[in-house]
Amino acid sequence: MTSIGKESGDVEHSFHEFADTWRTRAPLYSAIASIVAHDPHLAGLLLRAPDTQRLPVLLFASVHDLLLGDPTAELARWYPNLDDEPRSPADPALATAFRSFVHDHDELVTQRLQSRSTQTNEIGRCGLLLPAFGLIGDEVGSIGHLDIGASGGLNLLLDRYEYHYIDRDGVTSTVGSSPVTIPITTRGEVPVPDLMPIVSSRLGVDRHPVDVMNAGEARWLEACVWPDHLERFERLSAAIELARTEPPEVLVGDAVTSLRRAIERFGDDVHPVVTNTWVLNYLTAQERIDYLAELDAIGAERDISWVYAEAPILVPELPSEPDPSNPDLTVLSLARWRSGVRSVEHVATCHPHGRSIHWR
Repeated sequence: MTSIGKESGDVEHSFHEFADTWRTRAPLYSAIASIVAHDPHLAGLLLRAPDTQRLPVLLFASVHDLLLGDPTAELARWYPNLDDEPRSPADPALATAFRSFVHDHDELVTQRLQSRSTQTNEIGRCGLLLPAFGLIGDEVGSIGHLDIGASGGLNLLLDRYEYHYIDRDGVTSTVGSSPVTIPITTRGEVPVPDLMPIVSSRLGVDRHPVDVMNAGEARWLEACVWPDHLERFERLSAAIELARTEPPEVLVGDAVTSLRRAIERFGDDVHPVVTNTWVLNYLTAQERIDYLAELDAIGAERDISWVYAEAPILVPELPSEPDPSNPDLTVLSLARWRSGVRSVEHVATCHPHGRSIHWR
């Protein structure tokens, strides 16, 4: 078998695997993945993307982006965010509609596969960060928020959203007031703050920032949300509208070499809080080692905090503590550098998109 053949087999396998994994939680994309997995031409489209981006979700987002631009297309009838009464993913006509749409938009799909990368600006994760921000705010006062891997910078608006923390008895604790609401189910004694922490400065860093003021780029953020997850799609759209009233600043840079420069932007009268949520798994092992070393170097010179929600199994180089019963779970951790000494607490396990949090 040629190397191209092996690559084709790999991408077909990735679509098969996606179809099996997401059959219940994302029935539309699971059905489309199955269609692609059994069609060598469709699966082969992914080979047009750079090696590091050959993921099923990139093809799905490329098609979704075009549908958002033309919601009258026949294929849009299967998308819950584009049709009030979407057709069933089990409808065999889906295969014909998908193939026809991709065939008719081959050049545009290819452009996106070659030039885009998946961008998940999931603001639900702000509900994971807020309790840690409350603890830090109670300790230090004014916070300077630095988000690494910020995408469109929407998580930098953490203090401008409304949060509903719902415990197992159905009791809801509300923080903030906003047209953008984020519900989070809770277990354990989650330290929900009584008042919103004071975020006096905010800054993001991303290798490829998304300009939310640009309609095309904002639409790509929406395209990366799975249409099966209608609530996430609607919440993202509302957050983009809110961000356009005062767009957050996001610098072009990477986690390691831009970290010190970004923190220095805050000055000495603001306590820097660095955040990253499901970002560090995209770095190499050495980059993660260098990232932690840079945080240590900065923390030796000034007090800083670091709040991160990552899957320990994917970032073994970092201070982490997997849940023995489920090592794939996302863990929320809080690291503090005080007087040059680092301490780390692994405070919660949580859903990767922020739907739930279990405080330890």
